[in-house]
Amino acid sequence: MKANESLSKIPVYTAGKIGRADKLIWLRKSSKSIAILVIILLPILGIFRIDVSSGFVVLDRQIWFSDFNLVFGLWLALACTFILFYSTVGTAFCGWVCPQNTFSNIMDSITKRLLGKRAAIDWEEKSSKVAAKKNTALNWAQLSIETLLLSMLVSIIPIIYFIPPAAIWSFVTLQPHPMISGSIYWIYAVFVFISIVNLAVVRHYFCRYMCVYRMWQFLFRTTDSLHLDYDETRKADCEKCNYCVTSCMVDIDPRDTSTFDSCTNCGACISACDSIHTKEDEKGGAGRGLLSFRFGKRRKKENLAQRSIATLKNRVGWVLPVWALGMALFVWGLVDYNPYHLAVYKSEKDQGEQIDEYRVHLANKVYEEGFLKISVSGLAANEYTLTDSSVTLAEAGRYDAYINISNQLKPGLYSFVVIAESRDGWKSEARIQHFVNNG
Repeated sequence: MKANESLSKIPVYTAGKIGRADKLIWLRKSSKSIAILVIILLPILGIFRIDVSSGFVVLDRQIWFSDFNLVFGLWLALACTFILFYSTVGTAFCGWVCPQNTFSNIMDSITKRLLGKRAAIDWEEKSSKVAAKKNTALNWAQLSIETLLLSMLVSIIPIIYFIPPAAIWSFVTLQPHPMISGSIYWIYAVFVFISIVNLAVVRHYFCRYMCVYRMWQFLFRTTDSLHLDYDETRKADCEKCNYCVTSCMVDIDPRDTSTFDSCTNCGACISACDSIHTKEDEKGGAGRGLLSFRFGKRRKKENLAQRSIATLKNRVGWVLPVWALGMALFVWGLVDYNPYHLAVYKSEKDQGEQIDEYRVHLANKVYEEGFLKISVSGLAANEYTLTDSSVTLAEAGRYDAYINISNQLKPGLYSFVVIAESRDGWKSEARIQHFVNNG
């Protein structure tokens, strides 16, 4: 047979529509990218971060224990949101959102590109092997550099949750900033070391054996939660194929899943199966593999397991009202939020000495400059001295003013009120009882 005749017998397919495998891969990558972007933007935009001096910051507002409605409502609504999420899509968070799996997948790709596809770490099978052509000092050096750079990028994410947005650029560019101390760079170095170990060695083994969060999600599965479905009517099509199993990052057989297993609903096995079975038909449509996502009860019934967990309808029946209550408390907490805090304390004196000085402590709980006026009611002008009648507070700043009571007052009990007012209508009062003894 001539060479031209042999080539003419090779089937050639015209590229048609994007197959389901490619769509699923694209959606999964987009979901993970959006999740990482959201995680980064939350502290930068002031939506949520942690202030080491005051606690949580939500919508650029310091959240104190006194803001009970806002704190309790937010956590109640978030808890119910996660319960609804787990009840519907099961452990999809792990496969489509979790940063650990996202960065582990990136590291897998880097390793395969530089050392070969069989170089992935496998502690159990011990089948890892570096491709002979790629086992060079240059590839190992490039792998080390890329691992370090990725670890440095990953380690910045937790840091930006603890420093204010105005100081983030100074931290990245190593410029001095009053809110950044030298210790933060040591903490960052520790994060980088942990990330290197995680990306170079641990990766998906964290999900398989160490992730408590994944086990927590099992508590909220329902009989209708999203799960993998295997078309057993086409079982003959995969008699000698094991591609879906080898593509699974948690090392399970997607063809035989149960109500409680390690599946993360990432869909990698579906993409793998589709890539094997996809064919172009006469209409240009894509063929499908034997695996797919499915809501509702499993075809392979596990009577004991499915009887022991709730249905989605039952779960939604009590979670939605609790979620609505949490959102109502959160909204009310925002409306009733106090942007400033006033407290008046007696100055410290030795036991038995007359107290004639009071400290007026003012706190700005929002991350923008504030202006407060201070006044005293209940005492004559010549009976006290106020060090500051107006105060400009820096963003999230604090200030102390002092009231000195005249020592010419007659013995007795005096009642006065310290008043703090802002330009936007906020007002707070502190009532003080001042006792003058005969001494």
